[in-house]
Amino acid sequence: MVDIETLGPGSIDPAGDDAVLPFEVNGLDVRGRAIQMGPALSALLARHDYPLPVSKLLGEAVVLAVLLGSSLKFEGQFLLQTQTDGPVDMLVVDYRTSGDIRAYARFNKERVAEMDKDGLSKPELLLGKGILAMTIDQGEFSSRYQGIVQLDGVSLEEVAHIYFAQSEQIPTLVRLGVAEMITREDGGTAHSWRAGGMMVQFLPQASIGVQRDLPGGDAPEGHDADGEEADEWAEAVSLVSTVQDHELIDPEVPVERLLYRLFHERGVRVFDPIPVREKCSCSRDRIQGVLSSFSAEEITDSIEDGEISVTCEFCGAKYDFDPQEFLG
Repeated sequence: MVDIETLGPGSIDPAGDDAVLPFEVNGLDVRGRAIQMGPALSALLARHDYPLPVSKLLGEAVVLAVLLGSSLKFEGQFLLQTQTDGPVDMLVVDYRTSGDIRAYARFNKERVAEMDKDGLSKPELLLGKGILAMTIDQGEFSSRYQGIVQLDGVSLEEVAHIYFAQSEQIPTLVRLGVAEMITREDGGTAHSWRAGGMMVQFLPQASIGVQRDLPGGDAPEGHDADGEEADEWAEAVSLVSTVQDHELIDPEVPVERLLYRLFHERGVRVFDPIPVREKCSCSRDRIQGVLSSFSAEEITDSIEDGEISVTCEFCGAKYDFDPQEFLG
């Protein structure tokens, strides 16, 4: 744990890209996490030929899932998934507490192109109406926890606010930013992606130890969800609301410097960063195990050109199997 307000933002090693930085502001009873993503996000999006609006939307979903999933205090999985009637009818982000993340977007190419041509490719419009489900899985010996939020023309930032207000009853503010970066390289141009995010939550000291970020719980002691908001929380919201999108993603403004700008007068502490890396969990053995559970009829129906081919939607890896492995 490091006091940024005492040492200054330049006196500690920055977390850098692709690392979640937990922090707390005791003077405001606020805790949170912040991140800037670079190489991991670029690698994830490069696995698919997504249109720019879809890449940006999926990037927002990835940052949101990392901010939420990295709060888990146990080994497990956090899954964010949308099902909607929009041009992007499905987003799936799979975050493991090991730091591994993978993601996938399913979209209608013609509908996305039409909206983009008309200047209507805002994330909330690409999603359309439907649901967003957030699932926490602690393993085969524990029950899953799932929260569901209705999607109806709202952004992913707003979805997070709705979720915490309805299911968690914890005052929460989320900021997300994603942008494509174009740089000159070897006489041409290189494309990459950067993203950033910050989540702050009002958790008075009296409630720490009994209150969890995820899954849900009662409102913090002294907080009336239907009454006036606490002065400390109002101040935190006012400060975080000054953050511009470019600050969230700018490599010249690391998260430590941004946190110092926002909270140094109130006393901000940061904790050890949590690395994040783009890594798919698919494997030949895992897919073979799934196919082994198929009936003979299902195996036969899966045969094309004398073999069974399975392609991972997340990473694009292709696995070929001899049907006789499962029909013997």
